[in-house]
Amino acid sequence: MERAQQGPRARYREQTRAEIKNLALRQLTEGGGGALALTRIAKEMGLSGPALYRYFASRDDLLSALIRDAYDDAAAAMARAARGSRGGRARLHDLAAAYRAWAIAEPHRYLLIQGDPVPGYVAPADTLERARAVLGPFLPLFAAGNPGPALAGTVEEMAAWLAADETVGAWVARYAPDAVGPDAKAGEAGNVVRAGQTGAVVEAGAVGEPEADGRDGEARAGGVDRAASALAGAVLAWTQLHGSVSLEVAGQFAGMAHRGGTLLGAHMELLADAFGLE
Repeated sequence: MERAQQGPRARYREQTRAEIKNLALRQLTEGGGGALALTRIAKEMGLSGPALYRYFASRDDLLSALIRDAYDDAAAAMARAARGSRGGRARLHDLAAAYRAWAIAEPHRYLLIQGDPVPGYVAPADTLERARAVLGPFLPLFAAGNPGPALAGTVEEMAAWLAADETVGAWVARYAPDAVGPDAKAGEAGNVVRAGQTGAVVEAGAVGEPEADGRDGEARAGGVDRAASALAGAVLAWTQLHGSVSLEVAGQFAGMAHRGGTLLGAHMELLADAFGLE
């Protein structure tokens, strides 16, 4: 409907931007991020350099558009995989399989967001939220987990991160609201005290004895800081996904007997065991 309501000029601009991005993706496929050249794209399209810059102000502007698109598509694939009522362990495998499938189907786009940085390029701040959207579906799985003693240090560091960065708390609250309790608002998860302390919730910057506010039972079921557990699990899942999938996409498993999906499945089983996922 929105597209149908656009005028001819707006539709032409949108189509031209899409064509530019498609040609840029072809360049990425051929030579990686460093191969991206607006002059080559302009030549292929029969445009002058100044004409191309009406659609993208610079190489970095075009790269940013490609990165945003890649994160958004990956996040959509993860959101689809998160649907359903399967148990935490099964959903962990579903999410890992979806992440791997997207990366294998779109290797050049995967490497654009997870590979080596493009020299001289600095991603805009909004790509952070898009990256977090890819990992968001993991948060509720691990919020319901029970991390073992071997994970205590990681969970404690995640609790400190929550306390230090309100945006991290908002991220957890958006995807795993039960981890911060029914009364918590977006951005308040960072007020949960560090793991190993009393487990009460205090206002950021408050001094003195912490006061319970109704979130305590929800946010620390069974003595576990659920928001910190959620973060620990999501970060650990990301590191294992990134390591295994990136090696496979880069062709490092060539000539070896195992399949990438089998190896990734084993990683996820170990992670599910570590968090007691059922």
